[in-house]
Amino acid sequence: MSELTKKKIYSKDGVDVEEESLFSSFAGLICKASYNNSPFVEVKDLSEGNFRGPRPFVFKNLPEGYFIEATADGIGTKGILIDAAKSHSLAAYDIIAMTASDITRYGGIPLIFINIFDTTSIGNAGDKVNEIYKSAIAGLGKAAKEGKIVVLKGETAQMGDAIGSEIADSKTKLNWSGVMIGAYHKDKMITGDKLAAGQVIIALKEEGFRCNGISAVRKALREKFGKEWWQNPLAKESIKQAAHPSVLYDTYVNTLHGWFDKEFKPEIEIKSVVHLSGGALKEKLAKDMLFPKKLGAELFDLWEPPEIMKKCAEWHNVTDEEFYEIWNGGQGMLLIVDEKDAEYCIKRASDFGVEAKITGKITKEDAPKILINSKLTKGKIVIYK
Repeated sequence: MSELTKKKIYSKDGVDVEEESLFSSFAGLICKASYNNSPFVEVKDLSEGNFRGPRPFVFKNLPEGYFIEATADGIGTKGILIDAAKSHSLAAYDIIAMTASDITRYGGIPLIFINIFDTTSIGNAGDKVNEIYKSAIAGLGKAAKEGKIVVLKGETAQMGDAIGSEIADSKTKLNWSGVMIGAYHKDKMITGDKLAAGQVIIALKEEGFRCNGISAVRKALREKFGKEWWQNPLAKESIKQAAHPSVLYDTYVNTLHGWFDKEFKPEIEIKSVVHLSGGALKEKLAKDMLFPKKLGAELFDLWEPPEIMKKCAEWHNVTDEEFYEIWNGGQGMLLIVDEKDAEYCIKRASDFGVEAKITGKITKEDAPKILINSKLTKGKIVIYK
């Protein structure tokens, strides 16, 4: 059997090797365009123009005594919402947010991203399927530039039936995961060990769900628009809102934390960074951060939840107590600082297109608890203890 015949058979099986090479070459160009994004990374491109070739890297300009860390994550079932909304071009903001913030929250700086991009079949050059998937990779270039992150390389896989989805017949399913490599330094760690009563909680506004609680979102859409919610014309706007990309906070937070200062001197001291991913306020703020230190908090002025989040809570009969555990409620990240630094922290956020405000304070009680003035139901107080 000739190589040409083998390629045709494999293409009929759902994997076009030649088109995959073209797509990977395109992705390689997006990666290469990111190599100057970070002042701390120098890529030694030894590929000689081959997108499969070696691209080792070295770190530069980092403080003496730095450590290297890596964290892995993915967009989870938000890929189904993205596919339904056909917002693939914005999907990279979710994968960058999920991986980068897991380093930022401990005082580190995210530097290099390596991604695994699973598709059904990438189609043929110029067709709609191919262009949709390419828009996702192009979007990765934009998100990485915004986050000052190098996209070193990645893997595109045509997975066919191996990718499951409620939208079983979709030709543009995606599953996106990856590894973020970053740097820490013992003098720049943010562990929460300096938390104390009276400190102020700054909430960074989020317009969407990020990548958490998406199973509950899809359940709400089913309950409102029917089993095949993605085919209901009345659901179009709600799906688009539910697929809203994550806000990137990392460049702002890492600027505050001094990573881009010549002497690595922080602009203010951040006592704690809370990334409101899985478990949101109940898990990430209360159980993980405050309760082990015998501290609590009063959250008296949270951001208003995005309208789609309120609607999903209504459609799915989510209580106020569950609401701030399943979803972020309108804030994707919390910064805890001394009261004297709060005004500067908020003003500085605007320089990066991030909205921030004082949302609460740290308390010290015999029996620590989190008291939340809920924005879901007017006048409702939620207490976690």
